[in-house]
Amino acid sequence: MKGLIQRVTSASVVVEGKTIATINTGLLLFLGVEKTDTKNHADELCKKVLNYRVFSDEHTRMNLSLMDVGGDLLVVPQFTLAADTRSGSRPGFSFAAPPAEANDIFTHFIGLVVATIGEGRVATGKFGANMQVALINDGPVTFLLES
Repeated sequence: MKGLIQRVTSASVVVEGKTIATINTGLLLFLGVEKTDTKNHADELCKKVLNYRVFSDEHTRMNLSLMDVGGDLLVVPQFTLAADTRSGSRPGFSFAAPPAEANDIFTHFIGLVVATIGEGRVATGKFGANMQVALINDGPVTFLLES
């Protein structure tokens, strides 16, 4: 399971011309589910995302987590993170989980996040949809996390 996190001052998702999700200061997480991933992987990645220290403390060191700062989290499903890019000039998607399995794990992940930080601080993209994602990356700060 792969999660690309970006520290943001704001982020939003639009589907078919309608804004379906928006957050203020926090993290934007692009979540990719691979064939070998399980709900245990989702549990591990959830803990990592919520506790990864990417926010500045009083000494401007990245020493605080999303949990510490009370920030928002926008989770966007993105199967392209599971792409095999090792050779050629076109990505392969043989590592990506089938849509039904990926959606099940994505839904499980969202449930964990909501149970931990509360529904009011969590927003999501739409699984399987063509989404337009807008963000203001703060830093920029971007990390690829894996479980």
